[in-house]
Amino acid sequence: MKYRFVADHSSEFPVRTMCNLLDISRSGYYAWRFRPLSDRAVEDARLLPLIHASYGASFGVYGYRRISMDLKETGETCGKHRVHRIMKTNNIKAIHGYKKPRVVNGRPSILAPNTLNREFKVTTPDTAWVTDITYIRTWQGWLYLAVVLDLFSRRVVGWSMKPTLAREIVLDALMMAVWRRKPTSRVLVHSDQGSQYGSDDWRRFCHHHNLEPSMSRRGNCWDNAVAESFFSSLKKERIKKRIYKTRDIARADIFDYIEVFYNRNRRHSHLGGLSPEAFEAASA
Repeated sequence: MKYRFVADHSSEFPVRTMCNLLDISRSGYYAWRFRPLSDRAVEDARLLPLIHASYGASFGVYGYRRISMDLKETGETCGKHRVHRIMKTNNIKAIHGYKKPRVVNGRPSILAPNTLNREFKVTTPDTAWVTDITYIRTWQGWLYLAVVLDLFSRRVVGWSMKPTLAREIVLDALMMAVWRRKPTSRVLVHSDQGSQYGSDDWRRFCHHHNLEPSMSRRGNCWDNAVAESFFSSLKKERIKKRIYKTRDIARADIFDYIEVFYNRNRRHSHLGGLSPEAFEAASA
């Protein structure tokens, strides 16, 4: 009994001290400590694992707006402001992007006019495609990625990855796009003024497959903003400034991002919160 009394007494000492410092009664403290959770707190606790699941499935990309869309799609009725509050309370933050590049007003191309002229909104699929190249760092050296996106749905319809910047990288990406989409009418294909897009092989391929080349002004990234935006999303959402151990590991991870996450699942604000694949299905 003596031991129990001492233990109880010592355990009460911090509580008494805290109550004295805060000028509150011990009965009030215990009433607060042991009262049942409110209905709001219980519901927040139920939603938190669902929010974590959506956040994790997006690899930390989604903010509260897109997570709210995910929850509504599963039948939940909570609003985006509640999701925002829960995420803020639990320190769940979407990954932020990079700084916007500096605008340069360069010279037009002498090989192809800027026919697209920043008209990035089109109403039918396979009307206009945009293409570009970026690089990924690995410990084996650079891995270069070329992509072709359909402006209608922002879907990546063609891509190619190679260890060099030979012109075949852009031709393979464009060939994949033609093979996948099989366009029945002329398609505008917009690129920057990279040497790969100015080659004779590129122009002949476009002519043979009823594609019309269009080129940005030199050094002006905004003329090809949709392709630049895709690369920005890839690098901030998946690559995250890391260096891959091998090119094969990089290829596998980027393939997963394009074909599994971006095309099929990633919600796009331009598409009303739908993924490119879902947007095309809804528009069919």
